[in-house]
Amino acid sequence: MAYLLGIFVAIVAFWMGNSGHYKPLMLGFAALSVGLTLLLSARLKIIDREGAPYVRFVGFATYYPWLFWEIVKSNVVVIKACLRADLDINPALVKVKTTCKTDLAKVTFANSITLTPGTVTVEIDGDKLLVHGLYEANTVPEAFEEMDRRCARAADPSEKAS
Repeated sequence: MAYLLGIFVAIVAFWMGNSGHYKPLMLGFAALSVGLTLLLSARLKIIDREGAPYVRFVGFATYYPWLFWEIVKSNVVVIKACLRADLDINPALVKVKTTCKTDLAKVTFANSITLTPGTVTVEIDGDKLLVHGLYEANTVPEAFEEMDRRCARAADPSEKAS
């Protein structure tokens, strides 16, 4: 029941924040759509800890500023590579083992790698990710350990990354 309440609050806040319309007709549509969404979610049995947004708010609130800084640093590297007269990139594919346990944590990790310029997650297979990077020296499994640890901590605080 607590997860249902958390999802209700998140959906209402999202709708109100994006809509900007507070007339009775629009509020009626909002109530109808939120109610229908919650009813369908309950019937499909998809209301659980992984879908509850408030459980990991603090984790993601600390993770995203760190990720933003990593994106800025990677942008500098990629921009320098683009501005050089000689293209000195040395692309590589590497398998990265993740300590993330939940699907949400794995997807967050994979998307974080892809958001960081110069790297792309090509495939997720169990606890391994196939990552393409512009520079072989920077695309080693050890280079992703901190991001993996932070994703695991942010996406599911109850799971302890090993």
